[in-house]
Amino acid sequence: MKYPTITKDSFEQHAVKPNLPDYHTMYREFSWDTVSNDLDWFDKEHINIAHVAIDTHVATDRRNKKALVWESKKGKVEEYTFLDLSRLSNKFANVLVKELGVRQGDRVFFVLERVPEIFIAILGTLKAGAIIGPLFSAFGPDAVKDRLADSEAKVLITSPALKKKIIEILPELPALQKVILVNRDKGPVDPDDVLYETMMSNASDSFDTVKTHKEDYAIIHYTSGTTGKPKGAAHVHQAVMGHYATARYVLDLHEEDIYWCTADPGWVTGTSYGMFGPWSNGVTQVVYEGGFSAKYWYGFLERMKVSVWYTAPTAIRMLMKSGDELPQQYCFDTLRYMCSVGEPLNPEAVVWGVKIFGKAFHDNWWQTETGCIQIANYPIQDIRPGSMGRPFMGVTATILDDHYVKELPPGEEGHLALMAGWQGGWFMYHTGGGAVTPTTKSIDLAQRLDQRSKILTNIFPIASHILRSEPEFFYS
Repeated sequence: MKYPTITKDSFEQHAVKPNLPDYHTMYREFSWDTVSNDLDWFDKEHINIAHVAIDTHVATDRRNKKALVWESKKGKVEEYTFLDLSRLSNKFANVLVKELGVRQGDRVFFVLERVPEIFIAILGTLKAGAIIGPLFSAFGPDAVKDRLADSEAKVLITSPALKKKIIEILPELPALQKVILVNRDKGPVDPDDVLYETMMSNASDSFDTVKTHKEDYAIIHYTSGTTGKPKGAAHVHQAVMGHYATARYVLDLHEEDIYWCTADPGWVTGTSYGMFGPWSNGVTQVVYEGGFSAKYWYGFLERMKVSVWYTAPTAIRMLMKSGDELPQQYCFDTLRYMCSVGEPLNPEAVVWGVKIFGKAFHDNWWQTETGCIQIANYPIQDIRPGSMGRPFMGVTATILDDHYVKELPPGEEGHLALMAGWQGGWFMYHTGGGAVTPTTKSIDLAQRLDQRSKILTNIFPIASHILRSEPEFFYS
């Protein structure tokens, strides 16, 4: 079924003016140097994601602004300002460096529920110059073992309950030296367990953040493994430029927004847009500890006065299945903008958003390998339901034939490719393959293929470097 285009108000008619007033002009004139100037570098070669996301704001009037508002499964609410997160992450950095002997470049992994400690510990790890590796807390022992072994993780942060689930694989990880337990519920632990709470109580809240080079690795995220063996994608500290810019122009985050990203911190969306994107923009974000519940989610949107919401197509479809009557019991007056990522967003879900919330879900596309959004629908542009949108500024996208050489004309199905000008070749995204270029020149995702990332015929490791490509205007 073909759905009509969803038209938008003009820029002047928006109550909150979009950060991107004119896509075409911005795409032509965009420069990553301008983005770089917005961020707090130590010098022209050194930057640290945690410093940009948190400590930068401590020197401004945002220091006492709420950065994180967390709600537990039982309804308990905890609030943390940027100053709070700065001090607490400093304490954890001291735990790693002074107590555990963690050095720059060491891998520190996380198998932890969606609790404040995972945010604090991730920031502290980055400040220490170590590399974070967040894993989905629902992973089984084999999935955890594969990733910890592959990365040669030195430290693991988990909880007593999750440790019990994976305890059998720990002796099979020779590189793993320490397991730290976050014991929020104060449950029984073994006498030799290393407790997060004890170590943090003795740590100083003063720490000199490691001045990491822009090309130093910061993050390892593993692909889901749904179409092949999971692969680790490493991202550098300079990737924060992409987090910041896409959160500003795609998610359209403003100073006064209350933002909710439903992604788990164990996935790339949960770090890029559940931490670094919103916080580098100085935005307050809310987090719910629990899983999906249509009733609870609607209440959370209303209660937290969420203004920008980023969620997954699967969650949207589950909300649809819960019926149209339930959301009518709630007020969504503060909700102004909604985005989605994870898998293709079906047109019906986009249209349903307009029916229920009075606004459409904006689909976008990226992958674990890219680290941030590459193709998107934007607040200033009309939406064609079923389309991923247009390339982000600084990104060149096209559709190639089966030989990965010839660009295909609009309307033909082929393989989605991204170009990085610094490398001079096409990044082949078989995971996003089967893309279509309709006559509107926006891009549809037809199907997933395998999980190889290629430049022409050569396998190439995808990091965050793609964000340094200069803009070339292929699709407008």
